[in-house]
Amino acid sequence: MSEFEHAEDVGAPDPELNTSPIAEENDDETEVLRQEEPGEPVCYFNNKSFKTGAYVKSGASILKCDYGIWIPAGPADPDNP
Repeated sequence: MSEFEHAEDVGAPDPELNTSPIAEENDDETEVLRQEEPGEPVCYFNNKSFKTGAYVKSGASILKCDYGIWIPAGPADPDNP
């Protein structure tokens, strides 16, 4: 859990700001998203950039930047999934 401890709390995505696609858990369209995002070295969340491998907290979820796509990485509070 140590990588989650320092995840920046970014809040909810603002539709007015640049946010990279967020894949849903077990989403068949994740591969489609990967084709649309050509291996970007960063992800954006509300106009702020994060390097691949970075974790952020958005609501009750932890997201991981994976080459331009946010991938669910687990609950923000592991004691209350």
